[in-house]
Amino acid sequence: MNQCLPVNAKMSKAKKVLDEARETQNRELDLVDKGLVSFEELPGLFNMANITRLTLSHNKISIISPGIANLLNLEILNLSNNQLGELPVSLSSMPKLRILNVSINRLDNLPRGFGAFPVLEVLDLSYNNLNEHVLPGNFFGMETLRALYLGDNDFEYIPKEVGQLKNLQILGLRDNDLLELPREVGDLARLRELHIQNNRLQVLPPEVAQLDLLSNKSVMKMEENPWVNPIAEQYLLGISHVIEYLKTETYKIIYNRHMQAGRSGPPPPKADKSKKASRVRA
Repeated sequence: MNQCLPVNAKMSKAKKVLDEARETQNRELDLVDKGLVSFEELPGLFNMANITRLTLSHNKISIISPGIANLLNLEILNLSNNQLGELPVSLSSMPKLRILNVSINRLDNLPRGFGAFPVLEVLDLSYNNLNEHVLPGNFFGMETLRALYLGDNDFEYIPKEVGQLKNLQILGLRDNDLLELPREVGDLARLRELHIQNNRLQVLPPEVAQLDLLSNKSVMKMEENPWVNPIAEQYLLGISHVIEYLKTETYKIIYNRHMQAGRSGPPPPKADKSKKASRVRA
């Protein structure tokens, strides 16, 4: 029904939510689908220092005001499904932010120092226009990170520094342009979910077999990749067969040969992403 409301009505609904939160000292603000275009439509928001959760998904916000860092008690920030083209540097200084969701936006860069979040546990950057060249140098310094979602972006490679995320349990890399995974993925001892489906991967580093991806609560998704025949054959039998095969000396030889030859040969073709919503400019 919201789509039928005039802009002023939507703004007044957002203001009403803010006023009610102030009166009741509500620590959670829900501003989903309010037709918001700017933080200027939320007067006094950055003075509400008691807020712990702020949900602004399904709006049309293109810029996050740096003043958001004034929300010193904020733990959860959801800005998914907006029109964000960039993020403020101040975001990573927020002392209590544990969950940040900026998926389904138009991000093609990240601010310098973005990896400085002191306690961030879940970071969702999926469905944007990011690649390995725009990750700031300290991106993989977020030691508290438990889940990292980078699906539906433009990554061809994941930097080897990913192995520094010692507490990572979920790594989402589906629907990118990945040509290879770094061997350092095997250093992610706590990883329980690995999503690499729909990429351009032909081989996996043998180190993946070191991970606990076969227990009842573990998930490994690897379909829709142009795997070399031996991996493709094992995959038909199941993920456990793939993992066991990665441990063999035969596979290590295949992997080394492929890595030596693969970089000089033509890579598998990219998927056409020209019609992605994140590509569309207003």
